[in-house]
Amino acid sequence: MADDVRSALRQAQQRKTPVALATLTSVEGGGPRPPGTQMVFGDGILAGYFSGGCVESDVADHAFACLEDGAPRRLVYGEGSPWPDIQLLCGARIEIFIERVGQDDAALAELLAAEQERRPVVWVSDGVKRLCGVNVEAWDGAIVQAYDPVPRLVVFGADPTALAIASLGAQSGFETTLVRPKGPETPPPLLGVAYRRDEPSAALAAIGTDAWTAIAIATHNLDLDREALVAALPSAAGYVGLLGARKRLAERLAPLRAEGFPEARLQQLHAPIGLDIGGKAPWEVALSVIGEIVALRHARTSEPRVVTPKRETA
Repeated sequence: MADDVRSALRQAQQRKTPVALATLTSVEGGGPRPPGTQMVFGDGILAGYFSGGCVESDVADHAFACLEDGAPRRLVYGEGSPWPDIQLLCGARIEIFIERVGQDDAALAELLAAEQERRPVVWVSDGVKRLCGVNVEAWDGAIVQAYDPVPRLVVFGADPTALAIASLGAQSGFETTLVRPKGPETPPPLLGVAYRRDEPSAALAAIGTDAWTAIAIATHNLDLDREALVAALPSAAGYVGLLGARKRLAERLAPLRAEGFPEARLQQLHAPIGLDIGGKAPWEVALSVIGEIVALRHARTSEPRVVTPKRETA
């Protein structure tokens, strides 16, 4: 189920074993996975998927052949394919590029270093020559694959709604941290969720924020919410959301406006937090929050909904 194959590539590097990296380079006719989707094949290593079962076994055969001889492959399934008996149920045409990547490959080392340092990079390769970096120019016959930092989620709160947001975030592939200022020393039993007990400003400074960081404030405590907003709004986080009733938002934001917070930044606050899906149960709220963050990542329409004093009194 992994969408990001870098963990599999890191595993191969640590195990000092080469892998076959397969990249979906073209999709025509509405395939199940978008261009840029990848799979990794190696000795005891398998990550990703292209179609949910239509072509994976055949891709695996080519991938392991690539591991044996080192020669890159370009595969076509659907119209124009040399294997007309292998069809996607959706009727799509897809193209896949397979390359052998050794554990000592310099481009692989840069890719994994950039992941650790949260730097976006581009992978350019024709299967024989490959480069990875920021300003890398492609050449004829090379594929280009962009890698962003792993999305990060910071959740402030302690109640079931905050726990549900954090848990679903971790399950959705976010590097997730739950922050409970002065909370219990024992973290809640949430798989894949880190835990901190410090104040909002200290927590965000320790975790770090960037354009790929989302912050969900769901404490149900007005003072703590305000502290979290004061720390989150000036940060580099690409998303800041605040849980709470729409009719109280202007009142809650008034002190921030009085302190001189830029209106442009306040207007970027997503409040009430999440997509309007109608549900208020913890998992429904969590679904709306993660859905909104993912929608923004994929550039879908999801406008901030800060209530200004003017709108509040209308």
